[in-house]
This record gives sequence, structure tokens and C-alpha cells, in this order.
Amino acid sequence: MNVFSHPEFDNHEQVCFLTDPKTGLKAIVAVHNSSRGPALGGCRMYPYASDEEALRDVLRLSKGMTYKSALANLDLGGGKSVIIGDPRQHKTEELMEAMGRCLEQLGGRYIAAEDSGTSVPDLKVMGRCTTQVAGVSTHIGFDGKPSDGDPSPATAYGTFVGLKAAVQHKLGRTDLTGLKVAIQGIGNVGYRLARHLHEAGAQLWVYDIHQDQMDRAVEEFGATPVSAEEILTLPVDVVAPCALGAVLNDTSIPQLQAKVVAGAANNQLERPDHDALLMQHGILYAPDFVINAGGIIDVFHGRTGYEPEKVRAHVETIGDTLSEIFTRSDRDSRPTGIIANELAEERFDFVPSQQDGSLAKAG
Repeated sequence: MNVFSHPEFDNHEQVCFLTDPKTGLKAIVAVHNSSRGPALGGCRMYPYASDEEALRDVLRLSKGMTYKSALANLDLGGGKSVIIGDPRQHKTEELMEAMGRCLEQLGGRYIAAEDSGTSVPDLKVMGRCTTQVAGVSTHIGFDGKPSDGDPSPATAYGTFVGLKAAVQHKLGRTDLTGLKVAIQGIGNVGYRLARHLHEAGAQLWVYDIHQDQMDRAVEEFGATPVSAEEILTLPVDVVAPCALGAVLNDTSIPQLQAKVVAGAANNQLERPDHDALLMQHGILYAPDFVINAGGIIDVFHGRTGYEPEKVRAHVETIGDTLSEIFTRSDRDSRPTGIIANELAEERFDFVPSQQDGSLAKAG
């Protein structure tokens, strides 16, 4: 398995393969860029079909974190880690401790946070063996409620703020009453986004691979459950991908009836040119690494002194950043993702890759 010649390798500073035979740990850590500060990013646990798939994911995700932190004006670099395994079957305290020991050996170049397949309790278990974990402190959150460090509420709120900015720009409306939104993925973030939208008066359609999570959204928000095949093709105003990436592709984009794509999932584009394809179809795309930055903002403040009002105000700047991106995109007739890349690259020491130097390469 080649790394330097991998199509998703983009001048990453460090890629580490971590194993622990006793616990069965198999993990990869990627540090993309640390010019603004230590690389901070989620630790994802997922049953990847192959080592190649895991490597591709961690390279893409770590690069996305560099751009996300830069656009959120954080003194952080970009990194990510993935653990190969099914979190519902293979996760144990011993495995999490082993991951913590491996992270400690990196000497602070990478700091892990919660991600898909991991939780705050998991990070606290890792923290028995390392100081290089974030988002585990107990405090009053940005919304005035007690928080155990889980960044999901801030990610969801930032996505909601960004979705509103996209709807205002594309549809010319600030009132979300009756807005039709299809949410793909009702996990920690998708569920909270659904709640914000429900409280704002939106109508919801939902899909998730776990039936219990769909059932909860139906019961609490009056959402309409649909199949995996239907969720992206419904006649709605907004599609909000909030699960895994690469859902916007040659097949799905022509079938979209929504005029806005604004969701929390990372790497929603299967290929960089799908950003342009969305634009050609008249669909406004809120770049995922901009709209889902609420979580990293929350985690950053948790390490530097958490002030709820300050965090909330910082998260709400996501809407302003997206509005600037949308305006520039209209003015220059260029895809929103490319515009977002350029804004981010202005904020860190960027060295173009041998491909094209844009995050669009990473989705």
C-alpha cells in the first residue's frame, strides 16, 4: 500500500500506522499541516472494508481539518485518526487505552477528539494513557446547558446556522416555517440538527442505517422516514448529508431535486469536480469543511478557556463565512468549494500539491 503516491496524499507531514497485537488495535493517524498549531481532529472508528479504504479516509479527513481550522480562525493544524473496526462489536476499554498509548508516543503533534464511532467516554479512556485528547472537560456549554465535552451540539448548531445562511442566499427566505429538509443520517449531529429545524418550523424527511434513530426522529419531530435510495432524491428544499462522505457523485447529483445541499458530513463530494457539477445543476453547496466547523470550535475553546457566550458567537460566524463564500461564488461564477479553499489557503502556509493544490481534491 503506497502512501507518497496515493492520490489523496497531499504533502501530509506525517502518517503513522499504529498496532497493538494484544488488543487487536489497527489504526492510522495522519497529520496534514501544523503551520497554525498542533493538529487536532476526530478519532473515527469504522469497519473499513480494506486498509486502503481506511488510508484514503484518514488522508482526506486530515486535510479537511487543516482547511476547517483555518476558515474557523483557530490556531490549530489539521489531523485525523481512524481505528479499523466495528464500534458496536470491537470497541473495548483495553483497545481505547492502547490507542491512547499510541497517541502519547506522537509527542503532541496530534490531538484526538470525538468522531463517528467514538464518544466522550471513549476519549476519557484514552486519556488514562495520554494527555493528547480534547473535548473531555465538563463545563457549561455554549447553549447554557451542562456539557461533558461532546462537540456534537456545537457541530449541529453551526450546521443549522450555515443551513439558514444557504437558504437565505439561494431561496431568499429567513423564515424556515414549512421549509422541506431531507436529513441523511440521524446520529448525534443529525438528530440535533433535526431538532433545531423542527423548532424552527421545518418539515423533515429522514434516513439512517439504524432503525431506532429514525424512529426517534419520527416520534419526536414528526419526521417522515424514507429509504436510503429515496433520501437524496426527494422534492425538498434542502438536502442535509449528516452521515459518511462521498454521497454527492455522478449518480446522485442529477437526481437531486433540492436547491441547497447543507449538511454536517465530511467529504460529501466523491470527486472534486462534483462541486462544479452541483453548480451546473443550479444547486447551492455549503462546503462541508466550513459548515461543520462548530465542533472543532467548541473543542478548541475547551482547551483554551471555555466561555459559553464567546463560543456561541464564534460558532455563529460560520454563517458569515458561508455568506461571503456564496457571494464570491456568484460574482466569479466559480464553485463554492474552490472559493472556500482559497480563503483557507490565505490563512495557513500553503504549498500546492502536485495535483491541483485545492481541498476540492480531498472532497
